[in-house]
Amino acid sequence: MKIFGASGHGKVVNAIAINNDIVVDGFVDDNYEQDSYLGIPVNNVSKTDKIIIGIGNNAIRKILAYKYEHQWHNALLHKSASVSLQSQIGLGTVVMPHAVINEAYAIGNHCIINTAAVVEHDCIVKDFVHISPNVTLCGGVVIDEGTHVGAGSVVIPGIKIGKWCTIGAGTVVIRDIPDYAVVVGNPGRIIKYNKGD
Repeated sequence: MKIFGASGHGKVVNAIAINNDIVVDGFVDDNYEQDSYLGIPVNNVSKTDKIIIGIGNNAIRKILAYKYEHQWHNALLHKSASVSLQSQIGLGTVVMPHAVINEAYAIGNHCIINTAAVVEHDCIVKDFVHISPNVTLCGGVVIDEGTHVGAGSVVIPGIKIGKWCTIGAGTVVIRDIPDYAVVVGNPGRIIKYNKGD
């Protein structure tokens, strides 16, 4: 397996691979002067390589996902994560240490469920979403494509968050959020909108 991204997030993805006894035989990175990372070669990807993205930026993950759509590794789950057998987890998704996914309906492709995040029952997390460390998604939450939920945020039950939103660290989301909104505070309030597609 190869990992896109020879930097901080790639380092964590590599640790999860080691935790699962998966051999990482290369990193792929656009820093062409870097020939190794963590003692592992940095090189190109071939058409036969299985790959996973070790890049935190949701938009970059989406670009790479479509460019290499037939080569993705299955979801990569740290052994300390608690994941319900009833959950569906998409290709290329990474579940970090001590995350909890309880009877979630579906986690999409190329998502990040970060350290100690909690995804409660009946949640839907769509493709390219990043759930940051210590986030709590209460039951029945829907997070649309590309949204980033900042560290320590709480989303109350039944809330729907649109696509490509940014939820600031520590935000408490108590009402539905439209596409592209940037939300901060307790209770969460929209302060601006991200640029659309």
